[in-house]
Amino acid sequence: MSDRVLLTADRNNIEDTIDLAVEFGLGLELMAFAYPDVLDGNWKHTMRTYRSILRNVPGPITIHGPFMDLVGGSPDTRINEISIQRYQHAIHIASELEVPLVVFHANFIGSLHNVPYRKGWHQRNVPFWRSIAEHARHHGITLVLENMWEFDPYIIGNLLQEIDHPNLKACLDIGHAFLFSDSGWTLQEWIDSMAPWLVHTHMNNNNGRIDEHRGFDWIHGVLDYSDILTRLRNLPTPPNMVLEMWHAEEMRDSLHYFELALSSEAETETEPLTGD
Repeated sequence: MSDRVLLTADRNNIEDTIDLAVEFGLGLELMAFAYPDVLDGNWKHTMRTYRSILRNVPGPITIHGPFMDLVGGSPDTRINEISIQRYQHAIHIASELEVPLVVFHANFIGSLHNVPYRKGWHQRNVPFWRSIAEHARHHGITLVLENMWEFDPYIIGNLLQEIDHPNLKACLDIGHAFLFSDSGWTLQEWIDSMAPWLVHTHMNNNNGRIDEHRGFDWIHGVLDYSDILTRLRNLPTPPNMVLEMWHAEEMRDSLHYFELALSSEAETETEPLTGD
């Protein structure tokens, strides 16, 4: 079975990533609608432009939703209202573009390790995300919560378990898990803990200190994606695999790690003939 691979299409690499997706039969994750200036600007024009230029993309398309300074389940009701507006706006755009999946950040404040904050965060976010997930259901959209500053997988895992909504799943960001986890948590534990809800992943390499979004073979990278991909492929239903890198050439250079349907067909076509 081939891997489901998507490329991160940011505003300044959209043409290159479309070309690469068409060449290798891949999908795209759109970043444009994560940015406040787009959502507060002429987003309808941006949406129409994307609807036109994405027609030839052969693979699945997803959207990375807004995340900057948003706080789901905030004790401040006015902050909550703004967050809800942003999330519902992204869901509306995804519905208009017929995109089935939107990525949101859980936005747990990872520097706060105290029990009262964690308990309160969980209690407030259960009704918050249940409501957002129900809104997404009415639009035929699946939401995935991505780990960022969360220092153990159960912060998101326990939330998803209690909400238990078919339109709310998990996105495991490999680089974030490696950088921001408490010591003692292995990547396999992150995978195992989130496996019941894991449908989406973000992938890139870093130097073990900074979230750099580099290619798999970056000379200073510390993540072994041959091992990581094997672990993900061993899941009963392997997730989407999104190359969250900012340069198309680094995505291209990372594709040899994947099992791609188009590559397999090309190899078959170029096999030498045998016989007399």
